[in-house]
Amino acid sequence: MFDLLKGVRVLEFGILVNGDHLGMLLSDLGAEVIKVEEPGKGDYIRDILGTIVPRHSPAHLQVNKNKKSVTINVNSEAGKRAFFELLKTVDIFADGLRGGACEAMGIGYEAQKTIKPDIIYMANTGFGMTGPYARLGAHGYSMVAVAGGLHARKDEHGFVERSGNEHDLFGGIKGGPGAPFAVMAGLAALWRRQRTGQGAFIDVAASDANLATSWLAAVTNLNYDRITDLTGMAPRGQPNEGWPNGSVYYALYEAKDGRNMMFCAIEPKFWRNFCDAIGRGDLRDRINSELSVDYGVDKPEMRAVLADIFRTRTAEEWTALALEKNIPMSVANTLDQVPEDPHNRARGILVGGEHPIAGPFTYLRYPAIIDGRHSEVVEPAPTLGAHTQDVLSTIGLSEAEIAAAQVVEPRRRKA
Repeated sequence: MFDLLKGVRVLEFGILVNGDHLGMLLSDLGAEVIKVEEPGKGDYIRDILGTIVPRHSPAHLQVNKNKKSVTINVNSEAGKRAFFELLKTVDIFADGLRGGACEAMGIGYEAQKTIKPDIIYMANTGFGMTGPYARLGAHGYSMVAVAGGLHARKDEHGFVERSGNEHDLFGGIKGGPGAPFAVMAGLAALWRRQRTGQGAFIDVAASDANLATSWLAAVTNLNYDRITDLTGMAPRGQPNEGWPNGSVYYALYEAKDGRNMMFCAIEPKFWRNFCDAIGRGDLRDRINSELSVDYGVDKPEMRAVLADIFRTRTAEEWTALALEKNIPMSVANTLDQVPEDPHNRARGILVGGEHPIAGPFTYLRYPAIIDGRHSEVVEPAPTLGAHTQDVLSTIGLSEAEIAAAQVVEPRRRKA
């Protein structure tokens, strides 16, 4: 675990991937993240998406590592008192529920400001805290759908199914990116508070972040009809589909050993490097030198030529040639090949660990190397309420007050 945010204390109140991701990034950077959960069940990400042992899913082991779990029933008076006492000790509150859920429980931003005026409130919700969809429940695809990234078609039975679309320019829109935007804004707010003493209310919607993450696809498609010169653009549609309209020089090709290579020699200089490296000077003029980039969409006959060329060497040999001769192309790994890829091993993005209950586990590290160091898993993902006694006693709550904060009254059925 990095020490960049050492001394920063975060109170996380969220569930599932969207709610937990924000706290994970902050904990990876060295913040102390206290995850507040409802007594009893808590964050049910422990129980879904497959479990290794009961209550320990791969998602939970990854996204809740390096956190502390404290159980408080914030719907009770005793629980609210405990919650606000704990809030006094933190710098950041991470709200990962649906928009307005914390307000409905009496622990939203306005209530928190009366207790801690300089709190940095980071809401990372599905549809944000404002707008007509703010109070909607959300799961991943619904947030992608609102952002225009979930294309559909009817199958032969008339049922609607997810599909690609001719407007998926440059790969389309991706899902689940709200947390990094919230973290960036939160760290900027910490810097401002250090200078001015002012807190902040940060409202991130995953639906917005889907568009922001795929900004190139979004702005290109939204303004497509305004473009007067399509030179230097990849065609609409997925690469290699719809010949002769597909990209030839920005495409996948099979190597001699059956591995695939992603070939990206769309600039004239790189195309010429490639031709010289393989001893095919006769192909040097098969790119438009007057363009900054040429995807080869008007040269469909080159697809077969390149396919034959790529079958003459293994993926390892092509990679070595690319490094030696300055040619942009890389091996296209399947997911099971990612851990053994020499570059991925050198980067250290994956690391093996041992969870005390779930056993061996492969973690993803924070995707940055800082001062030559990687993030580490210092504390495994906690069991529900594992740190309740320790955390609440250190802020002065008595045994009786801690016990009272755990009580959940049976829910009455509506008549």
